[in-house]
Amino acid sequence: MSERKVLNKYYPPDFDPSKIPKLKLPKDRQYVVRLMAPFNMRCKTCGEYIYKGKKFNARKETVQNEVYLGLPIFRFYIKCTRCLAEITFKTDPENTDYTMEHGATRNFQAEKLLEEEEKRVQKEREEEELNNPMKVLENRTKDSKLEMEVLENLQELKELNQRQANVDFESMLKQYKDYEEERKRRELEEDETEMKAMLEQAQSRRFLEDSDSDEEAVQVPSRSALKMKPTDILQEDMEPQSKKLKTESWERSVGKLNSKSQLAGLVTVKKQTPGSTTANGVGKQTTLQSSDAGSWSSSLPAVTQPPSAAQGSSLSLLGAYSDSEDSTSD
Repeated sequence: MSERKVLNKYYPPDFDPSKIPKLKLPKDRQYVVRLMAPFNMRCKTCGEYIYKGKKFNARKETVQNEVYLGLPIFRFYIKCTRCLAEITFKTDPENTDYTMEHGATRNFQAEKLLEEEEKRVQKEREEEELNNPMKVLENRTKDSKLEMEVLENLQELKELNQRQANVDFESMLKQYKDYEEERKRRELEEDETEMKAMLEQAQSRRFLEDSDSDEEAVQVPSRSALKMKPTDILQEDMEPQSKKLKTESWERSVGKLNSKSQLAGLVTVKKQTPGSTTANGVGKQTTLQSSDAGSWSSSLPAVTQPPSAAQGSSLSLLGAYSDSEDSTSD
């Protein structure tokens, strides 16, 4: 058994290819091919539009007795998508395009028709000039006249446009340049004025600050001069503030002992009598001592004393006071 995927076939030794019968196919045989519509067309039967690129299962055949430079021309048969009418077109190797034959009309063909017409006229002219030299001269004169007319028409159009638009570009550029210069000059002036204003404001602020500092310097010595007098130093209390607070609190709690105003009413002056000289002398001495002590204590600043010293001084005063009463009772 031979293999399934083998490519080489077995040929027996007595094989004769000439004995194989040949198929006789017609020359206009048709093949089924898959293609796309080469251009836009419209069906003549139903008016359906068939656009370029639409796919069809077409039949292809070779056109008989039509050859362009040895190239065969093919014809294609398709059916309308709406009414199934048959549409045929064939290849055009001369213009590298397709030609519509039957069943539809080609759309957007005006430009192509115009180009074909121009080519036909140009071809006829070349054939005439080839055999008739006078025709060549006539065509040249016609071309020169036509060119002159075109130039004249162009010049007239330019003059008409200039009359309608009377625009001087040089003056426009000059005006724009002047405007730019004026704008720059104005900006510089504004900057200068702004700088001057800022400098003046800063100077005025500085002057005000200097004047305020001078006034404060003048006012401070005057106040000190008014406050300070030559005799104020004698009345000032040289003790620190802490001692003053201590004495004030002590005086509020115990009482002021060495002040004259508190003991002035307690001391009585003894009336002098001729019989009592020694007693009067002692009493007078004690009263004088007490009065002198009160005046001396009032003139001197108050000095804080410890509680023991304060009690001793108060006992001495009470003793002097009792002596003065005894002397008066005697």
